[in-house]
Amino acid sequence: MTAPTLQDLAPAGLDLAVDPYLVYAALRDKGPVHRIRVPEAGEVWLVVARDEARTALTDPRLRNDIRHSATWSDDGGHAIGRNMLQTDAPQHTRLRSLVAREFTAGRIEALRPRIQQIADQLLDAVPEDGRTDLVGGFALPLPMTVICELLGIPAADQGDFHTWSTEIVAPSSVEAAGAAVTGMTGYLGALVEERRRAPGADLLSALAAAPSPADGSPQAAEPALSTEELLGMAFLLLVAGHETTVNLISGSVLSLLTHPDQLAALRADPDLLGGAIEETLRYDGPVGATAFRYAAERLEIGGTVIPAGDSILVSLSAAARDPRHFADPDRFDIRREPRGHLGFGHGIHHCVGAPLARVEAAVALRTLLARFPRLTLDADPADLGRRTSTMLRGLRSLPVRLRP
Repeated sequence: MTAPTLQDLAPAGLDLAVDPYLVYAALRDKGPVHRIRVPEAGEVWLVVARDEARTALTDPRLRNDIRHSATWSDDGGHAIGRNMLQTDAPQHTRLRSLVAREFTAGRIEALRPRIQQIADQLLDAVPEDGRTDLVGGFALPLPMTVICELLGIPAADQGDFHTWSTEIVAPSSVEAAGAAVTGMTGYLGALVEERRRAPGADLLSALAAAPSPADGSPQAAEPALSTEELLGMAFLLLVAGHETTVNLISGSVLSLLTHPDQLAALRADPDLLGGAIEETLRYDGPVGATAFRYAAERLEIGGTVIPAGDSILVSLSAAARDPRHFADPDRFDIRREPRGHLGFGHGIHHCVGAPLARVEAAVALRTLLARFPRLTLDADPADLGRRTSTMLRGLRSLPVRLRP
């Protein structure tokens, strides 16, 4: 019997892009793991309970490399290099170690003045009538500018990258997604070769020049990253480096505007800002589910046997509303104890850019609320367009009025 999709399980008229939590709650009541069908991926096992999700994210028998899937034959021509999200230890460990040193707390903190400058410039450009789309005018260009500057990508090319990225993470068609991959691959491939020949002061140049010790010596015989790996790293950093943060910033604003008591509490006590960001990550986080994982061998999750080669999807959104772990989980509460949510994943694939996303969100929210004390939503929340993607949750636009 064919497994149902999540939409098949939803009450009539419920838009899962807006609110999937009712369906997740019903599934959790029946058990932590369920067989469902994902339209673009076929049948998978969905983990919906928080404790089982956390365990699955650290189980070494669940692999990110698609070659462990029983249905894998090739990448279909839609792969951009090999990146950390598609690999397992020890390859993943090597790749992550090269980029992790660029995302330390100290290095991220050093970026704060530039992030602040970008935020101020974007808000300076708000139309005179104070009405704007906060996604297109602020939440998107802020992290996009930051990550492109880190990678050394010219400002003139940022629009193309957003178009490609949007199509890749939430494709409108197989053909359009393929064209986006081709466009991004061609551009990044040329950029990688340029950085190999003439490195600059950017992150991509640093990764291109990273040494790979030969026979344990400190001298490098070859670059640490192959061209394919460098291409994959550039792709992952570019897409993950702005997609999640766009959704975190806009999602935080929407949650606050639709919960005026929480917005009032934050205005009264700006020290609650960190809690507001963590609660957004839990309550309606930008990452709905992890990348697919594949059972390298037969295993059991939450009492359900997973055959070798089967695909597993860990729902971070479902885990975030698990009442066994979070009291009154459907309530948005910026004073909630922030520990325990899985908003940026868990285990060795925990998002390496999480510190940067948190700083960008903090600067964005603090600046927005300080400069526009009468910020209000300029649309019915039910009418806001949502992006449809297996992994990501986010708004297509967020109309606001910054001035009365």
